[in-house]
Amino acid sequence: MTARRQLTPVVAAIPLVIVAVFAAASNWLAPDARVQDILTGVTPPGTAGHLFGTDTNGRDIAQLAIAGARTAVVGPVVIALGSMCIGLVLGTVAGYLGGAVDLALSKYADLLLALPTTLIALVVAGLVDGGYWVTVAVLVVLFSPTDIRMVRGAVISQSTRPYVESAKALGLGRVRIMFRHIVPNVLPVAFTTMLLNVAFALVAVSALSFLGLGVGPGEPDWGRQLSDARDLLGRNWAAAVVPGVLIIVTAAAINLLGDWAQERFERRGSGR
Repeated sequence: MTARRQLTPVVAAIPLVIVAVFAAASNWLAPDARVQDILTGVTPPGTAGHLFGTDTNGRDIAQLAIAGARTAVVGPVVIALGSMCIGLVLGTVAGYLGGAVDLALSKYADLLLALPTTLIALVVAGLVDGGYWVTVAVLVVLFSPTDIRMVRGAVISQSTRPYVESAKALGLGRVRIMFRHIVPNVLPVAFTTMLLNVAFALVAVSALSFLGLGVGPGEPDWGRQLSDARDLLGRNWAAAVVPGVLIIVTAAAINLLGDWAQERFERRGSGR
């Protein structure tokens, strides 16, 4: 079991490091991702100079996948960080103050949780004719209820701890107690939730790109690649398989890392 626990973050980190390198260095690794060759058109995997072939516009599938890592990584990370910040503020206020404030914020979180995330993002982004960052902003708001509820529960459990009672006895203000003393102790909960949200956000962003929202036509993106490859399965199966596998592997690796981090924090909290 110990060896398995030690191996988990390594297994999860390998594909994540590769994807991060793709995202950070896509301009150097895939300089011709947007170059079209209409005369070449669709070619199968193994074509000379094209490991995974080309799409309808003659664009190299491998380079598209590498360049698409940027939107696949940056957006979900921003969504997870943004929702975590909202969750830390609102969840801490709700959990510590209680009463009407807690009730109002809890109802707000419950309302957002009851909404179908992808459908609402699709409607809002479509109404405002939004691009990639509008979609990201909408998803930040829609992902925040999970963080609010998790942080609220953690803050409630921390509020009765001796260090909080000592801070009250010293006459410290509520804001200082909440954000100087309690928040650092609930950060592990917020961090693990953030990791899981990155995976969920990756799937959501890719789904919206598949449906035509987010990145513009012709821009490298895994979801957009899947959408463009729907009619190519008979001529180049790799056009759909490559971005699909990247989405699945990346989301699974993030989930695995999040589960490992959560288990580690729980063991540390229990003293094991």
